Amino acid sequence: MDMSETKPKKLRLGLPKGSLQEATIAVFKRAGFNVYVSERSYFPSINDAEIEPVLLRAQEMSRYVEDGALDCGITGADWILENNSKVVVLADLQYAKQSSNKVRWVLAVPEKSKITSVKDLNGKRIATEVVNVTKSYLRKHNVKADVEFSWGATEAKVADGLVDAIVELTETGSSLRANKLRIIDTICESVTQFITTKKAVCDPWKRKKMGDLVMLVQGAIAANNLVGLKMNVEEKNLKRILAILTSLKNPTVSHLSRKGWLAVETVIEENIVRKIVPELKDAGAQGIIEYGLNKVIY
Repeated sequence: MDMSETKPKKLRLGLPKGSLQEATIAVFKRAGFNVYVSERSYFPSINDAEIEPVLLRAQEMSRYVEDGALDCGITGADWILENNSKVVVLADLQYAKQSSNKVRWVLAVPEKSKITSVKDLNGKRIATEVVNVTKSYLRKHNVKADVEFSWGATEAKVADGLVDAIVELTETGSSLRANKLRIIDTICESVTQFITTKKAVCDPWKRKKMGDLVMLVQGAIAANNLVGLKMNVEEKNLKRILAILTSLKNPTVSHLSRKGWLAVETVIEENIVRKIVPELKDAGAQGIIEYGLNKVIY
């Protein structure tokens, strides 16, 4: 008997260590996957015997997925670009659904700098973590500058005059402004992505496993900042109640055992509940219940 045929199948999944780690574990928990991380290990445990998680820095993830050491992983689009990795993107994972600001790499200089555009950087020195992305940007603008890798504290380097400009990751730009830096241009934008390889996609079991995982994780993300709302309503007040409610689809309306009364249930954005609950009450709704959601599968 071929023992390899009885070996349990595993999906080797790379989870990001560092800034994305906490958000990823939280999303996985809402999706139904409990990830337990030990401070001394890069191999977390998970309540799914078919998944083998590995913790890696997002900066390295695409390289290990590309060479097949991992079947799939979660990283930023910026690091895929930086590593020039040939991977398959299965899905975008926008953890912070409440944020309208995109994460972006920007070119910044001191507020008092005479540099006003990328053209002024000829012969200058730039510090950044995304060296290849920055060099590609400069080539597009026919600018020759010295781009050096920064291990951290990048904002301080330009503030202290060690470099002329930096390319730094930001969402709102508030940290740059606090350090008296001025944004010249956006180099690229980024979003968290679930990546894999053509080889893994061509494996029917791995493709199904990854598809199910992505569906559940995206469902957990979609449920972020949404709540369920249900209430009892007299039939005569139904039109007034429906006019107040907004939902993913039409609210569910069902008859109660009490004649002339209905149960109304819907999904709604959490930040507007406090505004409409008093309106619903005034319109005749009773027994209003708000409850949290773990997943919303479209």
